[in-house]
Amino acid sequence: MLEIFPIRAFSDNYIWTLVEGEKAIVVDPGDPKPVLETFNKLKLDLKSIIITHHHFDHSGGIQELKDHFNCDVYGPGGGHIQGISSPLTDNEEFELLGKKFIALSTPGHTLDQLAYYSEEACSEPILFCGDTLFSAGCGRIFEGTPLQMHESISRFSILPENTKVYCGHEYTQSNLTFAITVEPDNQFIKDKIEEVDKLRELDKETLPSDIGSELKINPFMRCEEKTVIDAATNYSSNELKEPHEVLGAIRDWKDNF
Repeated sequence: MLEIFPIRAFSDNYIWTLVEGEKAIVVDPGDPKPVLETFNKLKLDLKSIIITHHHFDHSGGIQELKDHFNCDVYGPGGGHIQGISSPLTDNEEFELLGKKFIALSTPGHTLDQLAYYSEEACSEPILFCGDTLFSAGCGRIFEGTPLQMHESISRFSILPENTKVYCGHEYTQSNLTFAITVEPDNQFIKDKIEEVDKLRELDKETLPSDIGSELKINPFMRCEEKTVIDAATNYSSNELKEPHEVLGAIRDWKDNF
Protein backbone atom coordinates (compact mmCIF):
# COMPACT_ATOMS: atom_id res chain seq x y z
CA MET A 1 0.00 0.00 0.00
CA LEU A 2 1.16 3.52 -0.78
CA GLU A 3 1.70 6.19 1.85
CA ILE A 4 0.36 9.63 0.87
CA PHE A 5 1.38 13.00 2.27
CA PRO A 6 1.30 16.62 1.03
CA ILE A 7 4.18 18.89 0.16
CA ARG A 8 3.05 22.48 0.55
CA ALA A 9 3.71 24.96 -2.24
CA PHE A 10 2.91 28.62 -2.89
CA SER A 11 0.26 29.96 -0.50
CA ASP A 12 -2.20 27.06 -0.51
CA ASN A 13 -1.23 24.37 -3.03
CA TYR A 14 -0.72 20.74 -2.04
CA ILE A 15 1.67 18.58 -4.05
CA TRP A 16 0.39 15.13 -3.09
CA THR A 17 3.20 12.61 -2.75
CA LEU A 18 2.73 8.84 -2.94
CA VAL A 19 5.52 6.71 -1.51
CA GLU A 20 6.41 3.03 -1.50
CA GLY A 21 9.81 2.36 0.04
CA GLU A 22 12.22 4.80 -1.61
CA LYS A 23 10.11 5.19 -4.76
CA ALA A 24 7.65 8.05 -5.10
CA ILE A 25 5.10 9.83 -7.28
CA VAL A 26 4.05 13.46 -7.09
CA VAL A 27 0.81 15.06 -8.26
CA ASP A 28 0.81 18.57 -9.76
CA PRO A 29 4.26 19.87 -8.78
CA GLY A 30 3.81 23.55 -9.59
CA ASP A 31 6.98 24.44 -7.71
CA PRO A 32 9.96 22.07 -7.96
CA LYS A 33 11.89 23.53 -5.01
CA PRO A 34 9.89 22.05 -2.09
CA VAL A 35 9.76 18.70 -3.90
CA LEU A 36 13.54 18.61 -4.33
CA GLU A 37 14.05 19.65 -0.69
CA THR A 38 11.65 16.99 0.62
CA PHE A 39 13.00 14.22 -1.61
CA ASN A 40 16.58 15.03 -0.65
CA LYS A 41 15.68 14.99 3.04
CA LEU A 42 13.74 11.70 2.83
CA LYS A 43 16.10 10.15 0.24
CA LEU A 44 13.27 9.44 -2.21
CA ASP A 45 13.51 8.69 -5.92
CA LEU A 46 10.84 10.31 -8.09
CA LYS A 47 9.55 7.71 -10.55
CA SER A 48 6.48 9.48 -11.96
CA ILE A 49 4.72 12.84 -12.08
CA ILE A 50 0.95 13.11 -12.55
CA ILE A 51 -0.54 16.32 -13.93
CA THR A 52 -4.24 17.19 -13.70
CA HIS A 53 -4.32 20.36 -15.84
CA HIS A 54 -2.20 23.02 -17.48
CA HIS A 55 -2.33 25.84 -14.93
CA PHE A 56 1.18 26.87 -13.95
CA ASP A 57 0.71 26.34 -10.20
CA HIS A 58 0.10 22.66 -11.03
CA SER A 59 2.56 22.11 -13.90
CA GLY A 60 5.38 24.62 -13.46
CA GLY A 61 7.84 22.17 -11.91
CA ILE A 62 7.61 19.45 -14.55
CA GLN A 63 10.75 20.15 -16.56
CA GLU A 64 13.14 20.71 -13.65
CA LEU A 65 11.96 17.58 -11.84
CA LYS A 66 11.96 15.52 -15.04
CA ASP A 67 15.52 16.60 -15.80
CA HIS A 68 16.66 15.88 -12.24
CA PHE A 69 15.04 12.46 -11.79
CA ASN A 70 14.57 11.29 -15.40
CA CYS A 71 11.00 10.31 -14.51
CA ASP A 72 7.84 9.67 -16.51
CA VAL A 73 5.20 12.41 -16.68
CA TYR A 74 1.53 11.48 -17.07
CA GLY A 75 -1.13 14.03 -17.91
CA PRO A 76 -3.57 15.47 -20.43
CA GLY A 77 -2.81 14.86 -24.09
CA GLY A 78 -2.81 17.54 -26.73
CA GLY A 79 0.83 18.55 -26.57
CA HIS A 80 0.09 21.84 -24.81
CA ILE A 81 1.86 20.93 -21.54
CA GLN A 82 5.61 20.78 -22.03
CA GLY A 83 7.26 17.70 -20.55
CA ILE A 84 4.41 15.19 -20.59
CA SER A 85 5.82 11.88 -21.81
CA SER A 86 2.73 9.69 -21.28
CA PRO A 87 -0.39 11.54 -22.48
CA LEU A 88 -3.67 10.13 -21.20
CA THR A 89 -7.27 10.18 -22.37
CA ASP A 90 -10.62 9.60 -20.66
CA ASN A 91 -11.01 6.18 -19.02
CA GLU A 92 -7.43 5.20 -19.86
CA GLU A 93 -5.87 2.80 -17.37
CA PHE A 94 -2.19 2.91 -16.43
CA GLU A 95 0.10 1.65 -13.66
CA LEU A 96 2.12 3.57 -11.11
CA LEU A 97 4.40 1.66 -8.73
CA GLY A 98 2.56 -1.49 -9.73
CA LYS A 99 -0.90 -0.10 -8.86
CA LYS A 100 -3.66 0.45 -11.40
CA PHE A 101 -5.02 3.97 -11.89
CA ILE A 102 -7.65 5.31 -14.28
CA ALA A 103 -7.77 8.78 -15.83
CA LEU A 104 -11.15 10.54 -15.79
CA SER A 105 -11.86 13.52 -18.03
CA THR A 106 -13.46 16.18 -15.83
CA PRO A 107 -13.66 19.48 -17.77
CA GLY A 108 -15.09 22.61 -16.25
CA HIS A 109 -12.28 24.40 -14.44
CA THR A 110 -10.22 23.83 -17.57
CA LEU A 111 -11.04 21.83 -20.68
CA ASP A 112 -8.02 19.54 -20.28
CA GLN A 113 -8.64 18.61 -16.63
CA LEU A 114 -8.06 14.97 -15.72
CA ALA A 115 -8.71 13.30 -12.38
CA TYR A 116 -7.05 10.07 -11.27
CA TYR A 117 -8.76 7.24 -9.40
CA SER A 118 -7.40 4.03 -7.93
CA GLU A 119 -8.93 1.22 -5.90
CA GLU A 120 -5.60 -0.61 -5.55
CA ALA A 121 -3.12 1.97 -4.33
CA CYS A 122 -4.33 2.22 -0.72
CA SER A 123 -6.63 0.42 1.69
CA GLU A 124 -9.46 2.69 0.53
CA PRO A 125 -10.12 4.10 -2.97
CA ILE A 126 -8.32 7.36 -3.73
CA LEU A 127 -9.09 10.27 -6.05
CA PHE A 128 -6.78 13.07 -7.15
CA CYS A 129 -9.17 15.65 -8.55
CA GLY A 130 -6.95 18.69 -9.15
CA ASP A 131 -9.12 21.81 -9.14
CA THR A 132 -12.40 20.23 -10.25
CA LEU A 133 -13.62 19.38 -6.75
CA PHE A 134 -12.59 20.92 -3.45
CA SER A 135 -13.82 20.04 -0.01
CA ALA A 136 -17.15 21.90 0.26
CA GLY A 137 -16.56 23.53 -3.13
CA CYS A 138 -15.50 23.27 -6.76
CA GLY A 139 -13.09 25.09 -9.03
CA ARG A 140 -13.89 28.29 -10.85
CA ILE A 141 -15.24 27.65 -14.33
CA PHE A 142 -12.52 29.26 -16.42
CA GLU A 143 -12.74 27.31 -19.70
CA GLY A 144 -15.72 24.99 -19.47
CA THR A 145 -19.44 25.38 -18.84
CA PRO A 146 -21.68 24.74 -15.84
CA LEU A 147 -23.02 21.67 -17.68
CA GLN A 148 -19.52 20.27 -18.08
CA MET A 149 -18.68 20.98 -14.45
CA HIS A 150 -21.88 19.30 -13.27
CA GLU A 151 -21.19 16.25 -15.42
CA SER A 152 -17.62 16.09 -14.10
CA ILE A 153 -18.67 16.34 -10.46
CA SER A 154 -21.39 13.75 -11.12
CA ARG A 155 -18.65 11.29 -12.08
CA PHE A 156 -17.24 11.72 -8.59
CA SER A 157 -20.61 11.45 -6.84
CA ILE A 158 -21.05 7.83 -7.92
CA LEU A 159 -17.65 6.70 -6.61
CA PRO A 160 -17.62 4.68 -3.37
CA GLU A 161 -18.42 6.95 -0.42
CA ASN A 162 -15.18 5.97 1.35
CA THR A 163 -13.11 7.28 -1.57
CA LYS A 164 -10.45 9.64 -0.20
CA VAL A 165 -10.53 12.95 -2.06
CA TYR A 166 -7.16 14.69 -2.56
CA CYS A 167 -7.78 18.22 -3.85
CA GLY A 168 -5.21 20.65 -5.19
CA HIS A 169 -5.67 23.49 -2.67
CA GLU A 170 -6.39 24.23 0.98
CA TYR A 171 -9.68 26.03 0.39
CA THR A 172 -11.91 24.14 2.84
CA GLN A 173 -12.42 26.86 5.44
CA SER A 174 -13.52 29.54 2.97
CA ASN A 175 -15.64 27.04 1.04
CA LEU A 176 -17.52 26.11 4.21
CA THR A 177 -18.25 29.79 4.89
CA PHE A 178 -20.04 29.86 1.55
CA ALA A 179 -21.66 26.43 1.97
CA ILE A 180 -23.34 27.43 5.24
CA THR A 181 -24.67 30.56 3.52
CA VAL A 182 -26.31 28.35 0.89
CA GLU A 183 -27.65 25.86 3.47
CA PRO A 184 -27.77 27.62 6.87
CA ASP A 185 -29.63 24.73 8.52
CA ASN A 186 -27.29 21.96 7.32
CA GLN A 187 -25.96 20.36 10.53
CA PHE A 188 -23.27 18.44 8.64
CA ILE A 189 -21.80 21.74 7.46
CA LYS A 190 -21.96 23.22 10.96
CA ASP A 191 -20.11 20.20 12.37
CA LYS A 192 -17.53 20.35 9.59
CA ILE A 193 -16.86 24.05 10.27
CA GLU A 194 -16.00 23.24 13.89
CA GLU A 195 -13.68 20.41 12.84
CA VAL A 196 -11.93 22.45 10.15
CA ASP A 197 -11.51 25.56 12.29
CA LYS A 198 -9.67 23.48 14.89
CA LEU A 199 -7.38 21.96 12.28
CA ARG A 200 -6.53 25.32 10.73
CA GLU A 201 -5.79 26.86 14.13
CA LEU A 202 -3.07 24.21 14.39
CA ASP A 203 -1.96 24.79 10.77
CA LYS A 204 -2.99 21.23 9.88
CA GLU A 205 -4.34 20.09 6.51
CA THR A 206 -8.10 19.62 6.17
CA LEU A 207 -7.58 17.05 3.42
CA PRO A 208 -8.16 14.42 2.27
CA SER A 209 -11.92 14.58 2.42
CA ASP A 210 -14.13 11.71 1.25
CA ILE A 211 -17.02 11.39 -1.15
CA GLY A 212 -19.53 10.50 1.56
CA SER A 213 -18.78 13.71 3.44
CA GLU A 214 -18.84 15.85 0.31
CA LEU A 215 -22.29 14.57 -0.61
CA LYS A 216 -23.50 16.03 2.70
CA ILE A 217 -21.64 19.36 2.82
CA ASN A 218 -20.69 20.39 -0.72
CA PRO A 219 -23.35 22.56 -2.43
CA PHE A 220 -21.88 21.77 -5.85
CA MET A 221 -22.56 18.07 -5.25
CA ARG A 222 -26.05 18.85 -3.90
CA CYS A 223 -27.59 20.63 -6.89
CA GLU A 224 -30.64 18.35 -6.82
CA GLU A 225 -31.39 19.06 -3.15
CA LYS A 226 -34.37 21.37 -2.56
CA THR A 227 -32.46 23.54 -0.08
CA VAL A 228 -29.72 24.23 -2.64
CA ILE A 229 -32.19 24.73 -5.51
CA ASP A 230 -34.19 27.22 -3.44
CA ALA A 231 -31.07 29.15 -2.41
CA ALA A 232 -29.79 29.28 -6.00
CA THR A 233 -33.19 30.36 -7.28
CA ASN A 234 -33.38 33.12 -4.68
CA TYR A 235 -29.88 34.33 -5.58
CA SER A 236 -30.37 34.30 -9.34
CA SER A 237 -34.05 35.38 -9.42
CA ASN A 238 -34.51 32.82 -12.19
CA GLU A 239 -36.39 29.57 -12.50
CA LEU A 240 -33.74 26.85 -12.50
CA LYS A 241 -34.98 23.67 -14.12
CA GLU A 242 -31.78 21.61 -14.41
CA PRO A 243 -29.05 20.71 -11.88
CA HIS A 244 -26.36 22.32 -14.05
CA GLU A 245 -28.33 25.58 -13.99
CA VAL A 246 -28.33 25.39 -10.19
CA LEU A 247 -24.58 24.78 -10.23
CA GLY A 248 -24.07 27.72 -12.58
CA ALA A 249 -26.04 30.00 -10.28
CA ILE A 250 -24.20 29.02 -7.10
CA ARG A 251 -20.84 29.16 -8.89
CA ASP A 252 -21.61 32.73 -9.91
CA TRP A 253 -22.70 33.42 -6.33
CA LYS A 254 -19.45 31.97 -4.99
CA ASP A 255 -17.39 33.97 -7.51
CA ASN A 256 -18.93 37.15 -6.14
CA PHE A 257 -19.15 36.05 -2.51
